[in-house]
Amino acid sequence: MKLQLSRVVQGCRLGVLTGLGKSGQHSLELPGCLLYTRCATVPHLTQDTLHTLRDLPSVTQVSVDSLAEHQEVLEEFKEGVRNFAGLHDTVLFSSLHDSANTSPAGHVTNKTVSVWGSGGRIELTADRFMAIQEAIQPDCYQSMADGETWQANTSRKRVRKAVDRTLAHLDECLVLHQKSQELKQAEIFGVVEGGDIMEERLRSARETAKRPVGGFVLDGFHSAAMDQDVRAQLIRATSAELPQEKPRLVLGIGRPDEVISCAEAGVDLFESFFPFQVTERGCALSFDYTIDPDPETAVLELNGEMPAVKKLNGNGVTNMTPFEMNLKDKRYQDDFRPLVEGCGCYCCKKHMRAYVHHLLVTNELLGGVLLMLHNMAHYLGFFKALREAIASERLQDFKNRVLQCREGD
Repeated sequence: MKLQLSRVVQGCRLGVLTGLGKSGQHSLELPGCLLYTRCATVPHLTQDTLHTLRDLPSVTQVSVDSLAEHQEVLEEFKEGVRNFAGLHDTVLFSSLHDSANTSPAGHVTNKTVSVWGSGGRIELTADRFMAIQEAIQPDCYQSMADGETWQANTSRKRVRKAVDRTLAHLDECLVLHQKSQELKQAEIFGVVEGGDIMEERLRSARETAKRPVGGFVLDGFHSAAMDQDVRAQLIRATSAELPQEKPRLVLGIGRPDEVISCAEAGVDLFESFFPFQVTERGCALSFDYTIDPDPETAVLELNGEMPAVKKLNGNGVTNMTPFEMNLKDKRYQDDFRPLVEGCGCYCCKKHMRAYVHHLLVTNELLGGVLLMLHNMAHYLGFFKALREAIASERLQDFKNRVLQCREGD
């Protein structure tokens, strides 16, 4: 695995991650995202349906919390999750937790971490954690970590302990990694912890960078309680302590405005759980990320005739963001437009808002399928546009376009 940077604009690192996978034939453009899955399957979509989408990430993310209870089956199968789940040719990255889920805190010890599967809590020692990784057979995976310092008002003592535990877990995992035949071609990513305390973030980054890891996972930044400017400051300072030639993946960040902020702070990789969360709310991503609008829109903007951006309330939808529309709302029952004008996804080319609204209010499974197709396509298009904006040195124009829907948020 090799990171090749082509340019850095306003802190954003444009490049490509090459030599991925056991064959070394895969690559991933940066900034980019991993393909989100639950139990090794993209929610709502079959493999064939998924592959109607263009520009899919070459790296698929699976999580230990969804696979730990299937350890014995995977060990008996012996061919790893890729073949077990019937995945197409892809690179596998294994993370500890599913960022779309919230896990109860208070179940970490000096020797163990806990994950939560469908059957409840599963306590993992380093030995069991590595045995699960051997059963999964990923190409890259994050080390065990104590990530329970994201809550507000976590004490400095607790944060320091989390950093110490995470480093100790990494050392244990590295020893076991070296002895493993199943993982001999895999890369291990070290985890940087430290909560919102700068001193501990920097210590964690410096110590982790001393270890023979293939990349870095920045954990604990997903709390809504953390101010976005504070998050960016912490990530920027942390990134400065990490080797430039190794990738940085941040966990728990999915909103477009937060993605841009983190990319400017030096993050290369993100998860893609956000489209799934939007789909589960019965919503569709609808924010504009086009720097150069179509000619008709361009003329209206030039003449100052563009209507104000409409702020749609969530109408009771929990955690709805300004980047999406709630298609369960009655206003869409006779709206015969596509979800997003100009979108090339299957849903927008074949169906209209009124039909998707009908599917959602009648609880038809097809509603989730169509929404997930659109939301993934829109999100992947956002990342492609981000890379193009960096390449053309028009990042500020891109930010202005994306963030205009956040006005008044």
